[in-house]
Amino acid sequence: MWDMVARIFPYAVAYSMPLLAASLGGLFSERSGVVNIGLEGLMVVGNFVCAVTISKLQPSLGQGAIWIGLAAAALSGLAFSLLHAVASINLSANQVISGTAINMVSTALTVFLARTITGSGNVHITLGFVPFDVPVLSGIPILGPLLFTKTYVTTWLLLAILLLSWFVLYKTPFGLRLRACGEHPQTADAAGVNVYRIRYAGVLISGALAGLAGGTILVTFSGEFNGTVAGLGFLALAALIFGKWKPLGILGATFFFGFAATLANVSQVVPLLARIPGIVLKAFPYVVTLLALVAFSKTTQGPRAAGEIYDAGKR
Repeated sequence: MWDMVARIFPYAVAYSMPLLAASLGGLFSERSGVVNIGLEGLMVVGNFVCAVTISKLQPSLGQGAIWIGLAAAALSGLAFSLLHAVASINLSANQVISGTAINMVSTALTVFLARTITGSGNVHITLGFVPFDVPVLSGIPILGPLLFTKTYVTTWLLLAILLLSWFVLYKTPFGLRLRACGEHPQTADAAGVNVYRIRYAGVLISGALAGLAGGTILVTFSGEFNGTVAGLGFLALAALIFGKWKPLGILGATFFFGFAATLANVSQVVPLLARIPGIVLKAFPYVVTLLALVAFSKTTQGPRAAGEIYDAGKR
């Protein structure tokens, strides 16, 4: 049993990291008062831009092309989220409809561009991050094999972003203003906070992190763009709710969902799981997500002003 857990755990950690990045993106957006259900589409955009960037640059730049690809993925997610920000903040559009439009447009646009560039809907890369064992730490009993073996550099990058997000939200004036805009925007406005600017910042940060999540999928366990991120954007939204809109809660929720999805993915090579019908295991992470949301929905309350159109004249 221990051998099975030790083999699965590093893959679960790697699978959870894109979920963590996208959930943190949703956190910044919703804490500012803008619901962003377009995380799935923003991840697809980041995945596509990262794939195209790396495929074009890797012959000349090698490993450096991966980092440029990740940066391009974050910038593309930021740029694409600007559409959602303009529609939701300036044009007072319904935020759910705007996010849905982002999901629909991004998938269609990236698949069209991929077919134009490569002749098919896929963009392959031949170079990605290679898992490694952390020196010294991987030798620690129990924790070493679980946390410090077969790990990716992106895992530590995103964990650093998690800690930075916690610090920004709870220890800086910007974080205080962001949370105030998501709870009582009129009060924040009366205190001299530019609610529109803060909400723009929240949505743009959300897009950058979602784009980075899409790029992370590509350079770790995917290796190609195929027009989808398999619903991870919606799982990230579920993790955001399950984690009660708090960075550390999101960390636990994303790992919970990531571990459930990993069990389904590796079931064929684990004798104990191979006996379970494949359809049951494939549905397992989504059923677990629904059950978790049902169980915690009554005790979970998001930012009060999330989803509400801000009216400066309303008091």
